[in-house]
Amino acid sequence: MIHQGVGTREAREMALQMIADVRLPDPKRILDSYPHQLSGGQQQRIVIAMALMSQPSLLILDEPTTALDVTVEAGIVDLVKDLGRKYGTSMLFISHNLGLILDTCDRLCVMYSGEAVETGSITEVFDQMQHPYTQALFRSIPLPSADKNARPLVAIPGNFPLPHERPPGCNFGPRCDYFQAGRCDATDIPMTRVRGDDRHETRCLRFREIDWSTPPQPPVATDEARIGAPVIEVDGLRKYYEVAANNLFGRGNKRTVKANETLTFDAHETETLAIVGESGCGKSTFAKVLMGLEIATAGKILYDNREIQDIPIQRRDAKTVSDIQMVFQNPFDTLNPSILVGRQIMRALEIFGIGESEAERREKMLDLMDLVKLPREFADRMPRQLSGGQKQRVGIARAFAGGARIVVADEPVSALDVSVAAAVTDLLLEIQRNNKTTLLFIAHDLSLVRYLSDSVLVMYLGHVVELGTTSQVFAPPYHPYTEALLSAVPIADTSVRKKRILLEGDVPSAINPPPGCPFQTRCRWKARVPGNLCETEVPPMRIMAEGHQIKCHLSEEEFGQMEPVIEMPTE
Repeated sequence: MIHQGVGTREAREMALQMIADVRLPDPKRILDSYPHQLSGGQQQRIVIAMALMSQPSLLILDEPTTALDVTVEAGIVDLVKDLGRKYGTSMLFISHNLGLILDTCDRLCVMYSGEAVETGSITEVFDQMQHPYTQALFRSIPLPSADKNARPLVAIPGNFPLPHERPPGCNFGPRCDYFQAGRCDATDIPMTRVRGDDRHETRCLRFREIDWSTPPQPPVATDEARIGAPVIEVDGLRKYYEVAANNLFGRGNKRTVKANETLTFDAHETETLAIVGESGCGKSTFAKVLMGLEIATAGKILYDNREIQDIPIQRRDAKTVSDIQMVFQNPFDTLNPSILVGRQIMRALEIFGIGESEAERREKMLDLMDLVKLPREFADRMPRQLSGGQKQRVGIARAFAGGARIVVADEPVSALDVSVAAAVTDLLLEIQRNNKTTLLFIAHDLSLVRYLSDSVLVMYLGHVVELGTTSQVFAPPYHPYTEALLSAVPIADTSVRKKRILLEGDVPSAINPPPGCPFQTRCRWKARVPGNLCETEVPPMRIMAEGHQIKCHLSEEEFGQMEPVIEMPTE
């Protein structure tokens, strides 16, 4: 009405059409809903529809999928590309997700410290990078070729310069492997065209002298950690919540939220077990039960052959509390902003009963600062004086203050830049190897899961639908939901080919789950199962190979016909 001067009725008709264009079901119901009645993916589609209503020449998308699950993200990416073609809209896509940029964009501008350092077409910049920062970015993200033991990620050394502390000459100079004093810091460096293409430019004096096919320093391989005996055994775990169906104050009929449904698995010493799935699948609920923040409805959690599923954290002894710790998703919210960093770690030591005196605890705290590779003087800083990556290291130090045997890492690097995430990931793995820690890694970034984990547990609507080693879960046969998850993973490698499998709809409500198989409302394989078995019976957990289980009604023949979702280039 504001931009085009149309009346209410005509504006509503246009809005209904736009809601249909962004692939939302039942446009009239959506238009008459409040925002809280829509899922995150639906809300994001509404925002895109609002932006497109005025038929802009340019649409700016600033990290439009950061808070969304990978399956929802894949749908948004396809939607944005289709709408750009339909409306002739140019799009400026701001993101640090290089895989998403490869799937979405035609051209790329890499920025560092306020400057463009490399521009060009996607294929040129990805395959023929001509700036050390671009190279360093790609070395710090988990491409399929990365291996946590043989080819670990390489974080960019040093820290990002603040705007008033930029160095002379090249802004990236202090962190660059190819820096030459007296040359790279002598004068401002202009953008230079790369020979062979007049639209590919770089802000590097030495780009013609560098052998870009060889990394400046090959990553240092580490010995593979030996996985030990089971530390945690989960058997038939259920977690249900009773909620009021209608009334804000609880007088309505009670309904049951089935957050976790018969979870059964083991986690071993020195093992990294990834727990993956969309929002609402029950990952964090299980973490709360394990931590003692919630009490299980049924089933068992055995820790060192002791049942802990019914013991709230207030009644757990200090040893159990210190043994099972958590690294939270957002490092900006997990530290008390008014207390010194060192004091917060010492408080954890006091609670765990470690150290006879203040002096002993301070020395132990300084040892923990060394463990997470933070300068000891940071102990006397306030959290606001630390970067996001440094705050996350403090969170890790606090988690390991009592010598934790099990650490639940809930999306520990999702709020961090790619290079900082690589450094924090490498730190977690190093501490795990040295302390023989069991790491339960909750994530939806399957690229990171592939790199980091030894085993993968896939959850959907409270159920474990697939469980196996990383190599088993990332190769067929898959559960149909795992297949869709893998298809949605953005991979920043032009040589990798992926099948495109888009899931329709959102995860059903745990208050009113579908009958039979929990995934049957979104499954593309459902028609191949005879009768209405998927709609009437929960599938049994089937053994596909040693250590590999899938909860599905598909026949052995159907599983045998599954093709790889991600195809790696042949050597």
